[in-house]
Amino acid sequence: MHTLLTAIQNHARERPSALAVQGAGSSLTYQELWREVGALAAYLSRGGQRVIGLLADNSPAWLVMDLAAASAGLTLVPIPAFFSAAQRAHTVQDAGITTLFTDQAACPGSLTPRHRRSLEICGLTWQQFELSVEAVPGLPATTAKLSYTSGTTGSPKGVCLSGEAMCLVAESLRTRTAISETDRHLCLLPLATLLENIAGLYVPLLAGAGICLRPMAEVGLQGGAGVDIQRLLCVLESSRATRAILLPQMLQDMVEALEEDGASGQAAGLRFLAVGGAPVAPGLLTRATGLGLPVYEGYGLSECASVVAVNTPAADRPGTVSKPLPHVRLDFAADGEILVSGACFQGYLGAREEQAVDPWPTGDLGFLDDEGYLHITGRKKNIFITAFGRNVAPEWVERELVLQPGVHQAAVFGEGRPWNVAVVVRTPGADRALVDAAIAAANRVLPDYARIGGWVPAVEAFQVANGQLTATGRLRRSVIREIYAPRCEALYRDRQQVCNKEGLV
Repeated sequence: MHTLLTAIQNHARERPSALAVQGAGSSLTYQELWREVGALAAYLSRGGQRVIGLLADNSPAWLVMDLAAASAGLTLVPIPAFFSAAQRAHTVQDAGITTLFTDQAACPGSLTPRHRRSLEICGLTWQQFELSVEAVPGLPATTAKLSYTSGTTGSPKGVCLSGEAMCLVAESLRTRTAISETDRHLCLLPLATLLENIAGLYVPLLAGAGICLRPMAEVGLQGGAGVDIQRLLCVLESSRATRAILLPQMLQDMVEALEEDGASGQAAGLRFLAVGGAPVAPGLLTRATGLGLPVYEGYGLSECASVVAVNTPAADRPGTVSKPLPHVRLDFAADGEILVSGACFQGYLGAREEQAVDPWPTGDLGFLDDEGYLHITGRKKNIFITAFGRNVAPEWVERELVLQPGVHQAAVFGEGRPWNVAVVVRTPGADRALVDAAIAAANRVLPDYARIGGWVPAVEAFQVANGQLTATGRLRRSVIREIYAPRCEALYRDRQQVCNKEGLV
């Protein structure tokens, strides 16, 4: 993290009164930020701990703790607020967190602290809990951050990241996105999300730009359940933000709200809206740019310290995630799997059989076109094989479906079947006839083996709250499959009975 800390120190010396971070009730200039980080780092260095946990809402204090831990040479473990109590407890034990810093009044979940004290950071009162947790062997010595995979079920897995890798990605993003000291980044995602941590904090700090950090409720993020889009739009306007990061569902809500109000997306003075975390429907990007929103899709993964590629005003090709960042080298396996070198992680904590390799097999499928733009075609593990032996990447079919009127979300299945079925979340007001027409339109551009032979209406939208989406907006296919298996089976059974009656089999 030396590169980042040195940049902040230089800004503090050369532009001491420039705004570094603005919170709900406090703000820090670069000089004040450097002073706060130094004081807290000195305090942390006296504690004797190696791994510390951080569970708190977005605020300048979160940023100061993150930088102070790096300055003190400690391993920081950000714990997402949307983790369940069981996941939090697992994270603490798995990472060997001996000290937990939190803005919550009580020790969360089932954790029982052996000691507690209060401390003030940037005007906020935080709690420091000393926990009876044993240190974990095998943590790489250069691990600056343990980033845990998100979700609503299962045990999160710790990704060991070095400060060098994270700074390498941040510097590449600074260069590629042309951020300047006049920019202001509004953090709309929890800072425990690696994407926001690196692209929303480290990149602006490297450039000497300003950061706006409001509590999640103030920016309209309602836990993992949804977004108050009107509140989000108001904060974009009032904060004078020029940059922000969105998840696909947030962009969907924003576009629908602006279309309904007949408003322009340029009103807030935005210059760069990055969208990532999950694939973005091409039709949604088209609608967004039509409203004047400066939207640019990116691609990355925690194992590669977040961002691998992102579209920018200088290199924007919708339908791709643009060219790889300067530090990245891409290769492709025989089956099309994307292999990434540059800024890769140091392995999963405690999983010796899954240690880092270079290049890292991402599990994503794709290709580079003749001009070097990266196309993502699907997830390797999601591919299913039809009864006719054809491989189908469901993401490809789903993207075609959500381009059509009437289809808000779609999940496609067809393993071992003669034809594919889709679970469809309809747009408000869409009837069966409109969805039938949408599927027919999508089928016209798909090869026969990838076409949809039947569909069932979803009972409710795929959401984080109901366990059918990950926190970054990816479909939880196993959950959706289990919920709708009886209805999908009925489709196949009814079709088979018709074929039998008509002598077609």
